[in-house]
Amino acid sequence: MTNWRAVGIGFLIELVLSIIGGIVPVIGQLFAAVVGGFTAGYIAGGGFGSGFWHGLLAGALGGIIVAVLVTALVGVFDATLGFAGLLGGSVLVIGITLALVLALPSAIAGAIGGAL
Repeated sequence: MTNWRAVGIGFLIELVLSIIGGIVPVIGQLFAAVVGGFTAGYIAGGGFGSGFWHGLLAGALGGIIVAVLVTALVGVFDATLGFAGLLGGSVLVIGITLALVLALPSAIAGAIGGAL
């Protein structure tokens, strides 16, 4: 079962460190993903699998939210232009896939955190 508290805390840590990483280039986005994923996995506990899952969700949460919002926006333009929603579904699939692939460092760190 997913511990949404752990996912939320990991996501917020990633968000804050990403903002700081944009201002201070030494920290960087990868550091934010690793720390946030590790935190989510550590809070959730339960071993490698559970930590991996919670780190993956924490890392992908922002991307999934953006993908859903962009899909809704594309759907509005599809309906306006008369494409009958042909583009919206493909944008959602591509966006969620990209979010999950980019969340892999967070998931790996979450697996380590979950094992501790």
